[in-house]
Amino acid sequence: MASVIHHFSRQLRETGKIRMFEGSGGYGPGEQRRNFVYVRDLARINLHFAGLAGDVPSTRGIFNVGTGQARSFNDVARALANAQTTAEIEYIPFPPDLENRYQHFNEADISSLRRAGWKDRFTSLEDGVRETVGSGDLLY
Repeated sequence: MASVIHHFSRQLRETGKIRMFEGSGGYGPGEQRRNFVYVRDLARINLHFAGLAGDVPSTRGIFNVGTGQARSFNDVARALANAQTTAEIEYIPFPPDLENRYQHFNEADISSLRRAGWKDRFTSLEDGVRETVGSGDLLY
């Protein structure tokens, strides 16, 4: 799946609006939540456990990686609007065919990641969006 930032940026560029689902699964419009994580943080974690970042020996395992803090799609849209320009948000009907297949909430349990030695802080959603937009790394 392409990133939400990619989709929202493309929508903003093409229409001046960011489109999100209306309320669903007990969540209000745009309040469905995901554990968004900045790709640079994922790379840092991989280097850390590969033993390529500092004095840490390589570590093997399967880890649930995320920030451990779910954020709403509205949070992403606001961060993107603040980083780029103002943006209108449009809520669209939730597709009935997704009702029993859509993940309305996702939050990583990072306790095993922490126990394995990852102690660093994660990049905030706002900072990650600002860096991505400012770097020109968004692919349209």
